[in-house]
Parts: sequence; C-alpha cells; structure tokens
Amino acid sequence: MTMQLTDPYNGEATLVLADGRVFRGRSFGARTTITGEVVFNTALTGYQEIITDPSYAGQLVCLTTPEIGNVGTNPEDEESVGHGCTGLLVRAVSPVVSNYRSHEPLPQYLARLGIPGMAEFDTRALTRHLRDRGAMMAALCCEQAPDIEKLRALAESAEPMGGRDLASTVTTKRVYEWTEGSWGQTPAKPDVAVAVIDYGVKLSILRRLRDAGARVWVVPADAPVNEILALKPDGVLLSNGPGDPAAVTIAVQRIRELLADAPTLSVFGICLGHQLLCLALGGRTYKLKFGHHGGNHPVRDEQTGAVAITAQNHGFAVELDSLGEGASLSHLNLFDRTVAGLRLRDRPVSSVQYHPEDAPGPHDSRGLLSGFVEQLRSRQSVSAAC
Repeated sequence: MTMQLTDPYNGEATLVLADGRVFRGRSFGARTTITGEVVFNTALTGYQEIITDPSYAGQLVCLTTPEIGNVGTNPEDEESVGHGCTGLLVRAVSPVVSNYRSHEPLPQYLARLGIPGMAEFDTRALTRHLRDRGAMMAALCCEQAPDIEKLRALAESAEPMGGRDLASTVTTKRVYEWTEGSWGQTPAKPDVAVAVIDYGVKLSILRRLRDAGARVWVVPADAPVNEILALKPDGVLLSNGPGDPAAVTIAVQRIRELLADAPTLSVFGICLGHQLLCLALGGRTYKLKFGHHGGNHPVRDEQTGAVAITAQNHGFAVELDSLGEGASLSHLNLFDRTVAGLRLRDRPVSSVQYHPEDAPGPHDSRGLLSGFVEQLRSRQSVSAAC
C-alpha cells in the first residue's frame, strides 16, 4: 500500500520540560495536552512496537531516527491493546506511506489511540539535553495558544516515575490463554505450559513462546501463587513492564512466595520481571540517569564471552553488589557495565535486562525464549523418565 499524505500535521505543538526548556513544533495525532517523563529511544526501526510497548506507560518517547511513519501501521505489529507511550516526539513525519502490510498512516493511528505527537523540532537538541540533565517530566500541548508558564507548572507538578507502580495499571485483570503465533508463522503443537505473569507483557513475547511450542497462560501481576500453580505450568515467565520496580511491592511478594512454594520450578524474568526477581531475592534497584531505550545495546554473556546487540527499554537497574551469594551475574551491559542478566547457582531461575523477543529487533537474543521452552521440555522428559 502506498499513500501520499496531503499534510501529516494538524496544528502547532509545544513541549515544556520541568527545568523550563521549551521546544516548539507541529502536532500530529491526538489534539490534547498531557504530561509524562521524556526519554529518548535510539532504535532505527519499529516505531509501532515502541509506541504500543506497555513498558513506556507514563512516558513521552523521543525517537532519534530523522523520519518516522514511512511504513504506516498495522494490527499485527502492536505490542499491546490500549497501552503504550503517553506521547511521541519525532523530527519529521513521512508524507508518504509505502508498505504492503500498512493499514493506516501513523498520524491517524495515533489520533485513534488518543496519543499526541510533536514533530518539526530539534530532537537532537532534546536528546542531548536529556543525556546531560537526565530524563525528566514534561508537558506536551498539541492544542492552540499554549500558556508556557502553565505548562511548566504542569510539568513540575507531574508525578515522577520513581515510586510509581505502573505495572498494576497495564496488567491483565483476568487469566487467559494466548494461542496466536508470530505473523506468518504456524505455532508448534504445545507440549509444555508456561504461566506468564503480566506486568505489561509485550505480545511478541507471547507469540514467540507459542512459536516454540508452549501453551501460554497469562495471569495478573497480583495473582496468588496457588492460582498460578493450579495451571500446572512447567515454567513461569516474569514479563517486562513500566515504572519503578521497588513500587510494585505485591509482585515482589508474590515472586518470593513462588520461589519458596515451588523450589524446582523454572523461572525466567525479562526487563521489569528481571528487576522484580532481584528484589524478591533481596537485591536493590536504582534509577538510571536517562535509562536504556533503543536497539543497539551490547550485552556480554559472562559464561561464553559472546556479545549480543540487544533491544532495551527501562529506566531502572539492579545494584550488582546486592545480588547476594545465591545469584551470579550472567550478562553485562557493555555501555555502562550495569547488570544485564543473572542466574541462580542452585536452581533453574534466571533473568535478563533486555527484550529477547526481538520485536522489532535486533535478533541476536531471539534464542533465549525458545531456549527457555526447550529447557522446560528437557526437564519434563527427565521427570517422565524418573
């Protein structure tokens, strides 16, 4: 599908940071005024996956790629339904949409979702400002005649990310089975079961698990352990999600109970799930200056020495010295030497601080989820033999 947009913009837009910095541009998407934490993402592709990633709840995402919207949007590339970023900031919106999978141009897509966007301003200057000053709260006005002082007051009074339990706002409210595989793929017949605790799970994680032959159950973030174990899972996956892990106290308690009640169960954590696992093990987390958001983060496997380029999206990290004697560092972020993964020495429990479902890419770590399913399959065979 190729479509020429007469004009992707629908008015003026103003972004006011909590420290008083003002950026002016043109608006697209929803015509509204919102607040959120501004972060920058360095990924070159996958804007629809970024927009609909629940891990971006409460955030205004600045994309550093010069032009966005070239391939339009489609239902298959959504990472959630009804969740994702609060606003989108880009250098320019493409006036041409050209992709055979496209259903809807980006401006119309954002308008339908109620997400405001701002373009035609210096995103490089904004990114450098955030890199120097750190991620900060801001107000984005995509309506006429903005009051700068009022917008600054909105930004200054907005609730910061630290201390916010956003996982409870994006988690499922009920248990359900996920049966859909990846686009263009025929899922293998399920022979193992995985319970995914939903803190804001990306749909691609569920799709990849189905591709690998897992029966997938999705459960709420606060689901009691007995309800999870009643599903008879061969393994449990702790999903990605938004906000401050230390604020999701009920999830930390549930993971602690799960580890105590099912000491032989395989557990794998991703991103927020990784952080919550560490907290459940007695570790500590802290807020990063501007977070890790993008598809170019090098991570080293400490056992093999292999380096993978990974997709990451988080504003908090785990304190390495707090892991304790029972856990060991499995992966290291080579950008800033933060904890990118851990494993327990005496049981099948591990986690990573990045997104191995490879949506939208890169694909270096795509074997982790299929490897997790294969681990469950092997353990199942051993149990059957015994």
